Amino acid sequence: MKPITTTAALAAFCNELQGQPFVAVDTEFMRETTYWPKLCLIQVGAPNVEAVIDPLAEGIDLTPLLDLMRDERVLKVFHAARQDVEIFNNLGAMPRPLFDTQVAGMAAGFGEQIAYDALVRQMLKIELDKSSRFTDWARRPLSEAQLTYALADVTHLASLYPMLRQRLADAGRLAWVEEEMQALCDPAFYDVDPEKAWRRLRPRKTAQKYLAVFKAVAAWRERTAQQRDQPRGRILKDEAIDELATQAPTTLDGLNTLRGVPKGFGGSKFGPDLLAAIKAALADPEGYAPVLEKAGPAPPPSAGAVVELLKVLLKARAEEAGVASKLIATVSDLEKIAADDNASTPALTGWRRDAFGADALKIKRGELALVLDGARVRVVEVRRAPKAESET
Repeated sequence: MKPITTTAALAAFCNELQGQPFVAVDTEFMRETTYWPKLCLIQVGAPNVEAVIDPLAEGIDLTPLLDLMRDERVLKVFHAARQDVEIFNNLGAMPRPLFDTQVAGMAAGFGEQIAYDALVRQMLKIELDKSSRFTDWARRPLSEAQLTYALADVTHLASLYPMLRQRLADAGRLAWVEEEMQALCDPAFYDVDPEKAWRRLRPRKTAQKYLAVFKAVAAWRERTAQQRDQPRGRILKDEAIDELATQAPTTLDGLNTLRGVPKGFGGSKFGPDLLAAIKAALADPEGYAPVLEKAGPAPPPSAGAVVELLKVLLKARAEEAGVASKLIATVSDLEKIAADDNASTPALTGWRRDAFGADALKIKRGELALVLDGARVRVVEVRRAPKAESET
């Protein structure tokens, strides 16, 4: 087996894919020592047409493939698509429309975040050889075993998609997955603007001076990691950002006294740049500090018990529907619902409200109850006795 290594061969292959209703796509990349993922291999397949593309081949232009990714007439099928989509988005080719077989598997009752090989085993009764999973994909030449392993990912993906789609359609859940795909294709999901980097973290305080420095340090780290193409953690650990925001040092000596900052950091080329970012934020903390979302109402004293009750309800509803509970709601969602009937959470909108959210509110109002029936939890309506008429 030989990978595609020239632009002409890639263009010819993409022409073969024209008119296909869908293509299966997978990538092999490396990111352990970089900020940006290093794309090492691309696998693309459709029924009876498939190939492995070498993006590291000298002189190859990926434009024919990127045009295919942008073509909204062709559905792109991935498994656990997030990082693959991020790569194509970085290349200016958001793959729309999209179908993620991992998300589909969760909606179809195959458990939470089911692995590709497990899905292939359960649906196609095929055992995959995963021995090449952790090989060095950047090294050339690639072995026959590596190429065979890589191509198998799209060969079986092309078989899984029609089966999963039909299964979801029969269960009336295809719209559930399509709703999830809209979010996965949103470019905002992959925004790496340094000024927004603080949103990935959790500020522990609300004072404007603290928040201004927190945002500035997070932006400095993100920008530096991008420029140097290094992981964020190699520049500065997350916990150091909180310490820097709390202490707000303005001198190199002050920087070196912090426990979370690497030894000698102030004397490195990073030190002056970081201090400049902190000082700029401190010059106008009110103007630079991010605006935090307003906290919802304080949880009632019984919130902890309500959350535990909602966990049982979620498990019961997920088992009844044959859906992974994580797809419906997270613990954070349950905590928000416990505190506020009108909480801003996906669990109270769309299909999730129908599957769980509406019942969660009924549990809170005492209109539903959970009953243990042997080893199974049943959800039953609470019948309230009519109020007695007052005597005249």
